Amino acid sequence: QRLMKRPKPPLSVVIVEDEPLIAMDLESMVEDAGHRVVGEAASLYDAEAWDVSLQPNVAFVDIQLARKTSGLDVSQMIQARWPDTIIVFVTANPKIIPPDFAGAHGVISKPITRSGFLAAMQYLQEGVCDPPPTVSLPNSFMASPAFAASWQN
Repeated sequence: QRLMKRPKPPLSVVIVEDEPLIAMDLESMVEDAGHRVVGEAASLYDAEAWDVSLQPNVAFVDIQLARKTSGLDVSQMIQARWPDTIIVFVTANPKIIPPDFAGAHGVISKPITRSGFLAAMQYLQEGVCDPPPTVSLPNSFMASPAFAASWQN
């Protein structure tokens, strides 16, 4: 476990979502939770165009994206570029996520409720800034097996 500098809120968040209304909803919920959206993308190509200096703390990634691209590929790109970024898939089809979550940290299922998203954001914030989280794992957030294990006491 390498030592990393723990970020302090507000966290920098990127959103990868090809439905503009959902992207806007996510953005407003991230901001309501006290964080800032530093990048948005509708496809892998858009995400690849992000500046390397973005350094997002958290990425919310839809699985099925514009231009026939996949959130699984976006996840791999983010892991390669920013290994410390917490990646959360946001999808209506959690069953299509591979068992190892393609290296991502968890999933929030659509349709998203505001309270569910804010609870997940609080959990992630504690996990990123001051692990392990003290709030209990919200029903809205399913942690990947590896990620869940990393926060066990």
